[in-house]
Amino acid sequence: MKILGRVGLVPLALHRLVYRAVATPTSNGPPTVSPRFLHDRRFDYVVVGGGTAGIVIATRLAQRSYTVALVEAGGYYETQSLAAVPLADIIPVGSDPSTKISIDWGFVTENQPGANNRAIHYARGKCLGGSPTRESMDLWATAVGDTSYSFERVLPFLKRSVHFTPPNRETRFLNATPTFDPAAYDPEGGPLQVSYSNYAIPFSSWMRLAMNDIGINDTKEFNLGSLMGAQYCTNTIRPRDETRSSSESSFLGKKPPLLTIYTYALAKKVLFDPQKRAIGVQVGTTLGIFTLFANKEVIVSAGAFQSPQLLMVSGIGPAHTLEQLGIPVVADRPGVGQDMWDHPLFAPSYRVQVTTATRIVTNFLYLLGQVVNGVILHDGPLTNPLTDYLGWEKIPTNLRSHFSNHTLADLAHFPADWPEAEYISMAGYVGNVSNPIADQPRDGYDYASIVGVLVAPTSRGNITLRSADTSDLPIINPNWLATRTDEEVAIAMFKRIRQAFQSRSMAPVLIGDEYYPGDRVQSDADILQYIKNNVMTIWHAACTCKMGMSNDSMAVVDSQARVFGVEGLRVVDASAFPLLPPGHPQSVVYMLAEKISDVMLSDKATPGC
Repeated sequence: MKILGRVGLVPLALHRLVYRAVATPTSNGPPTVSPRFLHDRRFDYVVVGGGTAGIVIATRLAQRSYTVALVEAGGYYETQSLAAVPLADIIPVGSDPSTKISIDWGFVTENQPGANNRAIHYARGKCLGGSPTRESMDLWATAVGDTSYSFERVLPFLKRSVHFTPPNRETRFLNATPTFDPAAYDPEGGPLQVSYSNYAIPFSSWMRLAMNDIGINDTKEFNLGSLMGAQYCTNTIRPRDETRSSSESSFLGKKPPLLTIYTYALAKKVLFDPQKRAIGVQVGTTLGIFTLFANKEVIVSAGAFQSPQLLMVSGIGPAHTLEQLGIPVVADRPGVGQDMWDHPLFAPSYRVQVTTATRIVTNFLYLLGQVVNGVILHDGPLTNPLTDYLGWEKIPTNLRSHFSNHTLADLAHFPADWPEAEYISMAGYVGNVSNPIADQPRDGYDYASIVGVLVAPTSRGNITLRSADTSDLPIINPNWLATRTDEEVAIAMFKRIRQAFQSRSMAPVLIGDEYYPGDRVQSDADILQYIKNNVMTIWHAACTCKMGMSNDSMAVVDSQARVFGVEGLRVVDASAFPLLPPGHPQSVVYMLAEKISDVMLSDKATPGC
């Protein structure tokens, strides 16, 4: 019998209390696999993956009178966890694989040299966190040879999914009330709820002052193609009850009748006819295997790890990899699983004189009070995802002057409006992010951190197969901090975070010196070792089925997300990005799903490649 110690009791209490009080069951009912579904069936479209992109594209197609099957390996998240509670996003995201919860795949990377040979648990992120920059989308358009990806032309698709609600000025203090530009939002948009929490993290108002002190000034809006500066960010939060809004809860709130959803059903492979046209998907459940046939197309939206995995087990990928596993080659595409981009992070931590999430984790009576606050008033720290204030910049001259010529040349490849560093307010202790709940110090102090995120990375990772069966998770190698450029920028980011904490404006809220890693870490070599010992991901993996032109041998899909070398198959999710924009990619995934849906439903769509 496993006995829960002190470390296990608080996460368990958080799960039970918050889930029962705040997380409400989805209107779709308990996730089941009905026996009547477990036989071969035919649809117009089969979509694999019930995440952000898959739900959007399946819903849009079904709304236009097409029959659609949506295949999802998990269930409805709101019925089985506290994923609907904004603050609860810290529970399953630790680098320690033991922090995995039931709705998490449990991805674990290979040992990473850039993380001092640690294997890292790879969860998923939830913050909307700004649009791509204008020039990053122009670079995307150039890379794929399609001007429809320029920022001005994708902006309507960035707006299409979103229903925006301005900040509640009655619950937020004036110094914590964000500005916004109505031009970033469509009054007719929706159904995804985007807003600001009723509760502003107290530490964020101090971080705002510190950012201003070190030259990162306030900006008005992150969702109109400009990121430089700092501001409170929008989040996918439902204003009516301050719970998380997702593609599931929003788009499936009124599920189209022509959409059939298969939960707890794992796509095993895409099936092709002799002409290399996708004709369906083989699906496995605990009750049996069956085939869902597609009259028109198959759309893969399984994410940056499992979309390339599904392509490879289906015969699309590097021929030598497939042949080693005995997989018949349908299309030799060496780029499948390659060119992975990601955004690594780290965060020094300090003791502070304001209430942070440390108190929720370590003070049970305070937690009880905040559960009541969240349920009755829809307010308090449980309604905030803990990271509500962001800043972006290019590393300033005083630190940039120490970069090597090689690093300067690498960074010159990024557009002028592409920041190199992101800073995120984190109301809690971070450390090595092994377990964000269990690692909170229990010494009576509150802790806060500023997270540094490398958003112009030059390191590239890859995904490959462990076996020919999708039941076996793929081999994940993010390859963080593999270049000297990334190391130099990360060191400079660490110094910038220290400048913020040592600023005049931050002084009144600090208690003592830096708590972690502490003043003993001073030299560049020491700083780099600290970073490698503590580096983690912000869960932005992308580009593993990258979009590109037909003359690019490493491209996997064209600008309409159609897979090269076959017909009737598209990949629509972050894996199809040709590059990872510096903003948080959730908004870009929604954009891509809306844009490709529009292409598929338009008379302008050209025949398959």
